[in-house]
Amino acid sequence: MSTEPDPSESTENTGPETPDGDGGGLDAAEGAAEETPAPQPAEGGAAPLPEGEATAPLAEGEAAARLSEAEAELAAQKLERERIERRKAEKAKPIDSGTKLSGKAADLLAAVRAVESGARPPATVLSEPGPPRRPATPQPVRPPQPVAAEVTAAPPPPAPDTVEAVRRVLSDGGAPEALAPQVAASLGDGAQELLREDPWQLLRVTGVRPEQADGFARALLGPECAPGDERRGRAMTVWLLEQAALAGHTALELPTLTAALGRQAVPDADAAVQSALSEGDALAFQDALEEPGAAAGRTDAEEGDEEEDRPVRVLVGLERYALAEESLADGLARIVNSLTKEAPAETEWESAAASASGSAAELIRAVAGHGLVLHTGGEAARAEPAALLTAARALGLRAVAACHTRIGRRAFGALLGGAEDAAVTVSGLLSGTEGPGRDADGAFALDLLVLPDAPRLDVERAAMLVESLPDGARLVLGGDPAELWSAGPGRVFADLLAARVCPQVASRTPDPGPLGELLSGIGVGELNQVEAPGKELVIVPVRDAAEAVHRTMQLVFESVPRAFGLAPGETVVITPGHGGPAGTRALNAGLKERLNPGPGRFGGFDPGDVVAHSPVPGQVELGRVEKADADGLHLSCSGAPVVVPRERVEQTVRHGWALTAHQAAGSRWPAAVVVLPGDAAQALSRPWVYTAFSRAERHLSVVHGVEQALPRAVAEVAPKPRTTRLPVLLRTQVPAAG
Repeated sequence: MSTEPDPSESTENTGPETPDGDGGGLDAAEGAAEETPAPQPAEGGAAPLPEGEATAPLAEGEAAARLSEAEAELAAQKLERERIERRKAEKAKPIDSGTKLSGKAADLLAAVRAVESGARPPATVLSEPGPPRRPATPQPVRPPQPVAAEVTAAPPPPAPDTVEAVRRVLSDGGAPEALAPQVAASLGDGAQELLREDPWQLLRVTGVRPEQADGFARALLGPECAPGDERRGRAMTVWLLEQAALAGHTALELPTLTAALGRQAVPDADAAVQSALSEGDALAFQDALEEPGAAAGRTDAEEGDEEEDRPVRVLVGLERYALAEESLADGLARIVNSLTKEAPAETEWESAAASASGSAAELIRAVAGHGLVLHTGGEAARAEPAALLTAARALGLRAVAACHTRIGRRAFGALLGGAEDAAVTVSGLLSGTEGPGRDADGAFALDLLVLPDAPRLDVERAAMLVESLPDGARLVLGGDPAELWSAGPGRVFADLLAARVCPQVASRTPDPGPLGELLSGIGVGELNQVEAPGKELVIVPVRDAAEAVHRTMQLVFESVPRAFGLAPGETVVITPGHGGPAGTRALNAGLKERLNPGPGRFGGFDPGDVVAHSPVPGQVELGRVEKADADGLHLSCSGAPVVVPRERVEQTVRHGWALTAHQAAGSRWPAAVVVLPGDAAQALSRPWVYTAFSRAERHLSVVHGVEQALPRAVAEVAPKPRTTRLPVLLRTQVPAAG
């Protein structure tokens, strides 16, 4: 690896670096965030709640706020949430708060206690396992269609009377009144009564911490407030499960959850979990674990005899993720089992495969005979699913590829030889603004769907896609397994690779050049020295965060443009976090001052600013600010107009010259500068380094201040484990592929 810095660059030591102390709801949702130790409840008075910087008005006057077409997907997600609420309402009357569990829930708790003590679980738990709980497959709903201006009406804001009533409750509890709109939107009608009855419901608002909710409860309840309050235990259980989802888990093992509740000073963790289960705030699951190789050669009779001896785990999760994971497993099983033998004929598929070569031909043959196929490989390997798509369309199939970002869609479309309609975005396909639309039954009018960015899929988006595929359609999930997992909960692609329930085609096409050689080594845990005669790779050592920022500006504005003829806007800057002296906020401030100076009169933005827009967690689109008016902030994202309502600008829009690796995933730039200040050492992992370094097409500069932490992260720091149920659910429905 070349360590030769550009001779024109100078260094200066301007002071010690400071740790990244920044956080927030948007930050946490953008990646598989590390689980931080939960703080103990604060002693004394009410802790102040976070107040974000006020967003400046975007325009004078009142007008109905509008959403961008990229947010039309939220309407479909809202319908799914409403369906979940209806299912909850149809259940039997909940058990009175504080009572003990009975039936299956009690058996589950007894089972985990037995496992913890080394004893055999009660026979009642395993003797009649019954079929896994499955939601009824909903009738696909046609999503909102785009209108001329490519915006849809925003959901109605909370009623002013409700907001005002909530504001008074917050004031009585010593909480910032500015939170009133968020609280009213989260808790709905009657939010003020709910808050007075159960102050810990404040934890449902994004960004509120337990110690802050404890202070609020003490101010409202006075002497009645206690750490063992059943309402507190139930709210803490839900909050911990939500935090686990931000870290990528779809459920938590019961011992892990009860231990976390203990760290939150909940005196009876078991009772807290029981209360959450009784009220329907969470669900419990029992999964029988399969020991590696245990099922090989075992007969049905032997399997029945060993059922009671099989190890189990008890998990607790939120219903929305449980339903999504179960619906995803159901949908994948349906795709595997419903492949039709209609046209094109086997000879036509073979003819298409014969015209391809290498891994592309292997992929075409696999898709010819299977409904679900996985494809793995780097950036160069994306040409293989593109060849598959071209061949399928030539055979008369309705086929599209859905990419994670608009930048990725444009790049994939170039591989298709100009067939622009064959490449869409996942969000556009789900919302109905891109792609072939839906048939009379509400399913996609498709015979083949290719998802080349499958590692980016969380369980909810994956479930929505799979549920929308018609019977007999084929699905190809592709991507680079060495990259970061999805920003949302789950690890869909990794779980499918591990489950081995369908054919897997591994590309034999490596990424070319010195950058490809570097990435190949990182993928297997080796940070190799590579020859870079054309300065494709440059390492710039720095001593602290201030010097890292200074050198980054030199690279973006001087060194890279001089060596490669690239404009500063063609270089992306990637750093591990948003906060700190070398985080995205600090770097974007410096880049804006040079690239597009201005007062930030539109909520901190000016026309011409490059921004990262995240309409839903885990989905980031890069764009440029065009203007602002009463409707909101107008963006252009790869030529598509997007309008962000002004009340959502602060939560969903950031400057986008400097990004995190999760924000940059799914897109590539001619050049990338990866900034690794000393305080970033703990955030590094092999998938992070691989994802950040692979965003560069022609040139990569590494501003290196972490010393041996970088090779150590590549060699030793694997992805953080995620607790998911998809492999177990698939094992019960889809036989393992050979």
